[in-house]
Amino acid sequence: MATDAPPPSKGDSEPTAVPPSTEEFVAVQQSAEFAELRTAYRSFAFPLTIAFIAWYLVYVLLSNYAGDFMGTKVIGNINVALVLGLAQFLTTFLIAWWYSRHAAAKLDPKADAIKSRMEGGA
Repeated sequence: MATDAPPPSKGDSEPTAVPPSTEEFVAVQQSAEFAELRTAYRSFAFPLTIAFIAWYLVYVLLSNYAGDFMGTKVIGNINVALVLGLAQFLTTFLIAWWYSRHAAAKLDPKADAIKSRMEGGA
């Protein structure tokens, strides 16, 4: 798609941002603020990941070794296997929703503060 606007000229008055140096990245990575951000992320993500993988493995193992149980009718032609299979999708979406709320409340403010300091805004 063509535009009528000319390309930006090299002589614009806006200063270009200087990227942070390697030393600045290392200093931020070793800071208490970054460690706090990393801990907040890991304390949420790791337990939920382990719990979801365990829940998925239970479903797979039940499907392989407990066929009679999984074939038990719940309502009409709906059996336990279908209910648990749909519950897998439900828990996936619930975890994603929960993580987005957690990130917005706990992770994003800390990450934004670090980012603005690294970009020279603070």
